[in-house]
Amino acid sequence: MDMQYLAQNGLVLLGCGKMGSAMLQGWLADGLPAPSVYVQDPFPLDWVKSTGVHLNVDLPEKPAIVLIAVKPQMMAEALPVLQAMGNGETVFLSVAAGVSIEQYEDILGGETPIIRAMPNTPAAVGKGVTAIIGNRQTSTEQLDLADMLLSAVGQVVRLDHEGQMDAVTGLSGSGPAYVFHLIECLAAAGEAQGLASDLAMTLAKATVAGSGALAEATDETPTQLRINVTSPNGTTQAGLDVLMEDQTGLARLVRATVGAATERSKELANGK
Repeated sequence: MDMQYLAQNGLVLLGCGKMGSAMLQGWLADGLPAPSVYVQDPFPLDWVKSTGVHLNVDLPEKPAIVLIAVKPQMMAEALPVLQAMGNGETVFLSVAAGVSIEQYEDILGGETPIIRAMPNTPAAVGKGVTAIIGNRQTSTEQLDLADMLLSAVGQVVRLDHEGQMDAVTGLSGSGPAYVFHLIECLAAAGEAQGLASDLAMTLAKATVAGSGALAEATDETPTQLRINVTSPNGTTQAGLDVLMEDQTGLARLVRATVGAATERSKELANGK
């Protein structure tokens, strides 16, 4: 299954907000013909209207894939329209948070190929990471198709079972907010040491972005990269002595942070 297969059979994009738009932009750049895409969105962005995709028209009977990118609260209203495509060859790929495979099977039918995905917001700039897991009806080829589509906005990883999705939500799904707060904290700390606020923010943003890019580009582990920067008894060591303190340091705080988000993900899945 490849772009040619998608072009022949059609791709339905249900919801075209920030995440849907980022994916659509990536697919069109990768050569997917605009007329093979059917977008359903009540408030489409202006650029979507100019792409040449089918917008809010009747859908093909048996598209290759339906990508569900609507907000969870819109799901109940949107999915019944698609029930006729269930229990067939059409693959349903969901990037909607908190909706389980079982919930989709209840609506679409137990024989429907369903893939659940958890992307994160850096997908908007092609730097996302998305975790995917398919149900028992999903073939290797169909997972490969989902992998290809989601690779348009970043890296893709595959889970062993759906139970891991809550931890993925707590780590990479919610994680960008943690990093943004780290930038806020670094900038505020620089300001407290006498830097102008705009200068402190510029330094904080560039430091976090550059460090992430370096960690991704090199074969060295983050542990080794940290050691490389740390001279004995130097400035970095003085800072790390505070940051890595056993009881009050960052490791304990981050563990609690990801744990809290993971638990909340489980609660939301159970309707709490």
